[in-house]
Amino acid sequence: MNSTAKLVLLALLTAPLLLSSAGCSSSQDSVELRLAHVLDSTHPVHRGMAFMGERLEELSGGTMRVKIYPSGQLGNERESVELLQLGTLDMAKTASSVIENFVPAMGVYSLPYLFEDQDHLWRSLQGDVGKEILLQGLPYRIRGLCYYDAGFRSFYIHDKRVDTPDDLQGLKIRVMRSNLSIQTINLLGANATPMAYGELYTALQQGVVDGAENNPPNFYGSKHFEQARYYTLDEHAAPPDVLLIGTHTWNKLSTQQKAWLTQAVEESVTFQRRLWNEASQEALRAVEEDGVTVVRPDKRPFQEAVLPLYESLGGTALEPWAKRIRDLNTQAP
Repeated sequence: MNSTAKLVLLALLTAPLLLSSAGCSSSQDSVELRLAHVLDSTHPVHRGMAFMGERLEELSGGTMRVKIYPSGQLGNERESVELLQLGTLDMAKTASSVIENFVPAMGVYSLPYLFEDQDHLWRSLQGDVGKEILLQGLPYRIRGLCYYDAGFRSFYIHDKRVDTPDDLQGLKIRVMRSNLSIQTINLLGANATPMAYGELYTALQQGVVDGAENNPPNFYGSKHFEQARYYTLDEHAAPPDVLLIGTHTWNKLSTQQKAWLTQAVEESVTFQRRLWNEASQEALRAVEEDGVTVVRPDKRPFQEAVLPLYESLGGTALEPWAKRIRDLNTQAP
């Protein structure tokens, strides 16, 4: 289905919502929020959002519901953000690296080796800096509600073991359409190749690309491990998934409805993080059992190779965000 057809379909789907919720002013109004994302319904992030929907219905006494459209039914992630801006869609889950094309501050999460570990990651996302970045989309008619764990991204290659950046030289690596992600992969010696995620399995199979980079659950769940038999856990980036709501929808909710939604979202983050940890461990176990070679390299050569990217941040809008996040690691007890 092309973009125009998806827009028409979504307009038809959401017309009843727009008519019924216009001017809603009390917590007794019945509201159905339409949420789109590209993951399948078994994914930990989908399950986290489904939990959020269940809790919202419970907290609101059945007056608020979430209808989820998974697997890209309503378009890719960029299209979903555009639909939020139009006010045609209520909510969407997208990767921060996609949102950076709309909200520049989100680009900080695409910087390589920004986070020392999981603890540093979540102190950043759930602290003041993370909360401030969620609201940077307001001028663009989108509001961040929370971050979901999307793990650390690592390289997987069709038929070559990677222990150092030298092993990446000349390899075509699929990346997300993020300028910083592209720069990172190129600095590490590979040839960054932006490509839609849905095209990647065939691209690996046909040799259009030599590899890609992603977290363990996606590497396993996508079955990319069938084509890429080497997985190097260099953990070069950790762009989170972000749950968004269009300001068109948010502004129509009452104070009580916003409170219910906020509570349901916060509870879903705790639930999703637990699911993610379990899924990551299971994914690594499963691919190793299938014969994939999992490499745990010395990360220092990779970190040194991308230092020019940080040096280029001087005087840019991302520099203060990056500094605040990196300083949080020095403040750890």
